[in-house]
Amino acid sequence: MRIASIDVGSYSCRLSIADLDGGLKLLHEEGIITALATELKERGELKEDRIVETLKVVKDFVQKANSFGVQRIKLVGTEALRRASNSQEFLEKLKEDTGLELKVITPEEEGKYAFLSVAYSLRPKGKFCIIDQGGGSTEFVCGRDFHIESLTSFPFGIVNLTEEFIHSDPPTNYELESLKNYLDEHIKHIVQPCDHLVGLGGTITTVAALEYGIYPYKGEEVHGKELPINRLMFWLETLSSMKESQRVASFPHIEPKRARVIIPGLLIFYRSMLLFAKERILVSDWGLKEGLLVEELLYYTTFM
Repeated sequence: MRIASIDVGSYSCRLSIADLDGGLKLLHEEGIITALATELKERGELKEDRIVETLKVVKDFVQKANSFGVQRIKLVGTEALRRASNSQEFLEKLKEDTGLELKVITPEEEGKYAFLSVAYSLRPKGKFCIIDQGGGSTEFVCGRDFHIESLTSFPFGIVNLTEEFIHSDPPTNYELESLKNYLDEHIKHIVQPCDHLVGLGGTITTVAALEYGIYPYKGEEVHGKELPINRLMFWLETLSSMKESQRVASFPHIEPKRARVIIPGLLIFYRSMLLFAKERILVSDWGLKEGLLVEELLYYTTFM
């Protein structure tokens, strides 16, 4: 069985295509930043230009999936579509353009799929906690094997944190301290003992690519890499001391659209490592879209 998953996120849209016969074999993956949640917090609705760009990307992804001969496409949306007052308008236009219905999933579902992707692909030993940092929300999910023991979704991600806290280029010490205090106040309440921390999302995979010199980006080379806390601190200090344009000019690993929002993402992981008292974090290139495929694989193998 060949299947595709499309994740319409608050910051980026991502596509995975896989065969499920004999296990999960990824055939094609790609992601494009569309920043759907831009100015959502202050406006309360999706901007028209973000809608247009995101719809075009999704339409292209559907065409790509069909060119691979998929039998089904799983299409989901997350925080931006949960919160925007004009989400229904977006969903109707998408169905008109593609013939497909997008399911807006809950934060709990989002965390579950991210957890499934890590449990299946990395198989961490003992208890592990994933940090799935997105554009509009961040999920902390802890458990063992394929069993979730706790799940917390915070309504903050790299888009709304950047808009709320980072107003200077480069950010000032006051802005960084304010953001650090805000994150600590939330994260400290969900800290618990675990054997491993696992980081998901474009920020942590970009930093892993920087640390290990992986360019052009190759997800299979990033997946499963470890980052020590002192190296995460190095990249936080290095990038936060640079202007946005300098980050792109100095490090081609950083996508131009990611350069502005990478600092809040780094702080989420750095503060989490400190609060969870972990010296290292495991990096996962797999996330929500792969979790959708893992769920399908588990169902397919059970009932076939």
